[in-house]
Amino acid sequence: MIPDKLALRARLRAERDRFAAESVSAITAPEAFLERLKPDLVVTSYIALGSEADPTQLAAAAVAKGCRLALPRVTDRTSPMRFLAWSLGDPLVTGQLGLRQPGADAEEVTPDIILTPLLGFDARLDRLGQGAGHYDRAFARYPDAWRVGIAWSVQQVPAVPTDIWDVPLHAVITEEGMLCHK
Repeated sequence: MIPDKLALRARLRAERDRFAAESVSAITAPEAFLERLKPDLVVTSYIALGSEADPTQLAAAAVAKGCRLALPRVTDRTSPMRFLAWSLGDPLVTGQLGLRQPGADAEEVTPDIILTPLLGFDARLDRLGQGAGHYDRAFARYPDAWRVGIAWSVQQVPAVPTDIWDVPLHAVITEEGMLCHK
């Protein structure tokens, strides 16, 4: 039986917290990810909160390959998330839910690759997020963007419960490597 999303979120958040507290692992850029990076592509990253898997090395690899970076900007629970241009080291402001994000005046960009945090994922690359739907709405808004979940391996579960609005990922990168559908 597939657990309900609320219970699964609580369990996975606790497992992620425990793993991050006990581990010295880092997310690094696998070769299959590096091969996707081309000059001038827009790669959206995020600033990890708490025990989230940190995509910093992936963002740095994108910059080294000539990509432009962006970060999400969230203003409230129901408004669409926007992706704003950002460079490593640029100042950030603290926004909704404690998110570190570019100022409202930064240039809005269209993502080619979206690196996304998550609470859980399965082998089908279904993703369990925090529950507000920001990334699912962004995925629907940018259907041509390559959707890549960033997580710890302990966040993989046999099956993620999905709803009609849930958009699957194209790949997941963990400290152990990359799971990708061809």
